[in-house]
Formats: sequence, structure tokens, C-alpha cells
Amino acid sequence: MAGAVSALFLLDIKGRVLVWRDYRGDVSALQAERFFTKLLDKEGDSEAHSPVVYDDAGVTYMFIQHNNVFLLTASRQNCNAASILLFLHRVVDVFKHYFEELEEESLRDNFVVVYELLDEMMDFGYPQYTEAKILSEFIKTDAYRMEVSQRPPMAVTNAVSWRSEGIRYKKNEVFLDVVESVNILVNSNGQIVRSDVVGALKMRTYLSGMPECKLGLNDRVLLEAQGRATKGKAIDLDDIKFHQCVRLARFENDRTISFVPPDGSFDLMTYRLSTQVKPLIWVEAQVEKHSRSRIELMVKARSQFKERSTATNVEIEVPVPSDATNPNIRTSMGSAAYAPERDAMVWKVKSFPGGKVSIKLRCDETICFDLMLLRSVLIYVVFLLGIHVQS
Repeated sequence: MAGAVSALFLLDIKGRVLVWRDYRGDVSALQAERFFTKLLDKEGDSEAHSPVVYDDAGVTYMFIQHNNVFLLTASRQNCNAASILLFLHRVVDVFKHYFEELEEESLRDNFVVVYELLDEMMDFGYPQYTEAKILSEFIKTDAYRMEVSQRPPMAVTNAVSWRSEGIRYKKNEVFLDVVESVNILVNSNGQIVRSDVVGALKMRTYLSGMPECKLGLNDRVLLEAQGRATKGKAIDLDDIKFHQCVRLARFENDRTISFVPPDGSFDLMTYRLSTQVKPLIWVEAQVEKHSRSRIELMVKARSQFKERSTATNVEIEVPVPSDATNPNIRTSMGSAAYAPERDAMVWKVKSFPGGKVSIKLRCDETICFDLMLLRSVLIYVVFLLGIHVQS
């Protein structure tokens, strides 16, 4: 970090100081009032401002708002804004761990613990420990528990601040789940305008001691650096974000994810793939007008994933006019029902097999106005997919 924070303020919704922790002695409590009165709108609309603002007096403010509380830092040095804003969000997580919810009332009831946490989480303006599990080992919410002097956990004095020493399990287990979401934008002609994949590597670790774990990826950057042909099996990872346990230098050298994992559940890595992805399920609709008050809808859905995979809990929503009545619905698979509160027909399929399998929904309904507006009917598909690959 280039610079250090001078002070941290917790303000109520009207800008009054609830908690103030001075770390370097070069700012005063008046900075919070100056920030609120001169740098925010008179209406108090914090969303209209950037989270990083600069004062002519040479003080830089960085703040976030959670419920009815402002978390504000003031600094006279050139700080890493992204790091400080992330620290403020971690402060919110720690307070929620202790008080269930961060609000003005919870701060007033637990101001002693708040000061203890702020002293441990930041030292002389530099962020230190932000793991709630580690902090809870030596900072208790009840004051009478602090009468017995306790030895700080090894995680506080160790380089691995996210994991305690002495963890033991009878059976060492590691669970790794790759969760991906597909976002696709399709125009009225059925052409894909934009598509991307947002993924996360979620882990659950139950390991003894201080284990060293390694994970390799078929990343195209690594294969090309080694002079190996990709042959279409490698991927380009964008917007990679790692947990703090990952050794970034090792990843930059050989693209190996090396880490000492925290105990329990955590997100090891998140990423984005900017690649052309075809819709897993393609939906088409045909509208046939029989009279001025009666139409017939034909909706076809076709799977476009491999035969060995199965999509579960597929939901297709077909918008209909708000005054539609007496729908007669027939489906070749799954079940469909008219949902008047959503002005739509909801078609649910519990298990949708792959391999270009097509299913149909036919609806004959009566409405009370001219149906020419339905020539450009839109179909919204909500994919609640759990892809199951058979071995």
C-alpha cells in the first residue's frame, strides 16, 4: 500500500460521529463533519458521489454505506483506494459476525468491542487482520470473558493469518465445486449479441495442520508460454480474482495455484470467460391469430448441450397480455400453468435431456383486445440449470 489511513469514522445517517479511531494523529474529529456537510449533497444522497473524494485541505476520504451507518476513512497520504474500500467491506463482515447486523443501535450497544476490533484490524493506519474466525478467538463479545489473559492465536503472529494452527481431523477431505453462470443477450432475429461465462471455484477443506495445496488449470497462457499447441482445449481466463491464501508470485511464474487453504468453506477463485457461447436451451415462439379475441401460441424448446448431460429445473416464462383468460395449455414434457400475478405462463421441466431434444407447449387462450401487438412476442427463459454429467 502506498500510504496509510489517518483515521476511521463510523457515522450515523445524519453525519454524527458514533465511533472514531485516530491512528496517526494528523486529522481531527472535525474532518467527519467537514466531509458530511461540504462533500455530500444537502439531501444526504451518498449514492450521487464517488466513494473516493478529495478535499482542498489535503485530506482524501474513502467511504461506504451499510444500512444507516457510514464507514469513512480520512488520510493525508496517497493510499491504495481499492485496498481501503475492500478493508471497509471486511470491517462490515466482521461486525456482522459479532453483532448479527451492522446498524447504529448495534454499534452503540457494543462500542467497547468495536474499539477492540478496530485496534486489531488496523495498526498505525495499515490493515492487519480481517478474518472474523481468527479475531473471535481472542476478542469476545462479553467483557467478563476478557478477565483471563489469553495468548494470541498463532494466526495473528504467523504469516498465514487466515488459518489457525493445531487443526486436526480424523479424515482429511477436500471438496471442489466449479460453479458457472452463462449470460447471453439475443436480439429479435435470434442472433447472439453478447455472451460470457462467470465462474467460481468453491472449496470446502477439512485438512489437518498447515497443508500445501496445488491446483493446475488448462490455461491457454500457460500452454502458449510452454510452446505447446492448445488444440481448442485451453481457455482464456479474464478478470481473475483469488483468495488471499493464493501465492500470486507462483501463479505469475508457472500459472500454478498454490495455497494454504482456510479451514471450512471459501471461494478460491472467481473468473470470467469472454467467449462465444450458444444458448443451452433454444426457445422459439409462433403466434397464430384465429379471431380478434383468440390466439394460439406454439412454444418450442430445444436442448443444445451434449447427450450425456441433463438440465434440471428448467423454467420458461411466456409473457401474455394482462387480461388473458381461459388458457388451454398442453405440453409434451413437464407442466405449465397460467400465472396471472406475473402476466405469464410458466412452463417447468424437471429434467431436460441433452442431444438436441425438442419439447413443445401449445396454448389456446382468449383475450379482450386486439392481438396485433403480439406479433413481436418475447420469450424470457430463466435457466435454473444443474448440469449432471453421467459417468
